[in-house]
Amino acid sequence: MAGGQALERIRVVVNGSSRELEVASHALLLDVLRDTLDLKGAKRSCDTQVCGACTVLVDGQAVSACTYLAVEADGRAVLTVEGLADGESLDPLQRAFLDAGAVQCGFCTSGMLLTARALLRDNTAPSREDVLHYLRGSLCRCTGYRKIVEAIMTAAGGSR
Repeated sequence: MAGGQALERIRVVVNGSSRELEVASHALLLDVLRDTLDLKGAKRSCDTQVCGACTVLVDGQAVSACTYLAVEADGRAVLTVEGLADGESLDPLQRAFLDAGAVQCGFCTSGMLLTARALLRDNTAPSREDVLHYLRGSLCRCTGYRKIVEAIMTAAGGSR
């Protein structure tokens, strides 16, 4: 018990590394990632699953870490934006975002990248409409989305 809270032991693979953690049963995945594991890429914003800034992948599926309990990740693989690059080599999505100028303030970028990763896992040749549909839960106040969509289309290998 920590501070009167019962702790639960979970095992999770985060960005390819196995971790065993003790977390409160009500701890949010976002808080565990940011505060326990010091992975700050996923951002806290709306706390209601509408902005996408906290998006991470759990077993390849995009989830809102602001409402996803850490105990739900037990036995699963979690990918954060910090796990996209391979050392100093950027992931093709990261490179496409940079090349297209799709990064401005950067607040939404990690969620956009992981949402796009989930899209491209499910659909390797998305149309612009597919990309826009997938991004419907990801808000950006800087770019107007045009360059983000272009970057995702480029990473997918075309401008269908």
